[in-house]
Amino acid sequence: MALLITPTFGGAEVWRSAFAAAAPELEVRIWPELGNGAEIDVVAIGPPPAGALRKLPNLGLIVSLTAGIDALFRDPDLPAVPIVRTGDPNGDTMMNETTLLHVLRHHRYMPDYLRAQQRCEWIKMPIKPAAERKVGIMGLGAIGLTAANVLASAGFQVAGWVRQPRAGGEIEIFSGSGRLNAFLARSEIVVNLLPLTAETRGIIGAETLEALPSGAAIINLGRGEHVVEADLIAALDSGHLAAATLDVFPVEPLPSDSPLWGHPKITVMPHVARRLVPADLAPRICDIVRKFRAGLPLPQLVDRNRGY
Repeated sequence: MALLITPTFGGAEVWRSAFAAAAPELEVRIWPELGNGAEIDVVAIGPPPAGALRKLPNLGLIVSLTAGIDALFRDPDLPAVPIVRTGDPNGDTMMNETTLLHVLRHHRYMPDYLRAQQRCEWIKMPIKPAAERKVGIMGLGAIGLTAANVLASAGFQVAGWVRQPRAGGEIEIFSGSGRLNAFLARSEIVVNLLPLTAETRGIIGAETLEALPSGAAIINLGRGEHVVEADLIAALDSGHLAAATLDVFPVEPLPSDSPLWGHPKITVMPHVARRLVPADLAPRICDIVRKFRAGLPLPQLVDRNRGY
């Protein structure tokens, strides 16, 4: 039995070193060095290379290297085997940093000051303590919930929106489509960390943006397809939204002719919210492989019906 890695980040030698340190007894193959595909029972994968899964007749488990698994579901060769995520169930430190960074930027009106500097204009925006700023997090998985708690610890009034009812501890929870507008109406800064599913595609569109209070800001750290770009631009141009920060896009790199690049109220980030580290992931993948081969319960199983 062998584990196949199809790395989308880090070189082959980096992955070999990480697995050699974590589990030297584990046979690891790195795409495209497949060998006998019938010997591979587990694959750890990001967006799958075309035809890769078709070559693995005895595949029993897919381990997603990335938090988003929408690319897996688009693969026509995706077999009906369990899929698990490798993210830290305690959240992601880099995503916490990125979320806090951009919330603070909008909280203290940094996009406005940068535009004013370009105009050589001396302006003063309102100064509010974090305790008076209402921040909303869309999506409270392991990443979203931890980021929400970090924002709350910084003093912000934080609430979360999720599709299914759940407890949120100290975080106020709004759940279901019927409560989305109420969540939006109380949120001056909204951070999107939802998974991409049929239900969430295009969720940040005209209706959602109109439900936000005047002067609100949007931060998209989820997937590019969550945002209807024309609707976002219209909300910014009308003055209803103050600013937006986008880290993800439907097409990456963002095409040079995209209107997002030059929009004065949009901050474009080149999908750099976090970096996956092979040395961190390898031990978690090895633990998953051991559990799978021993017939033990698997952590962080993906619900195919929900799409995450």
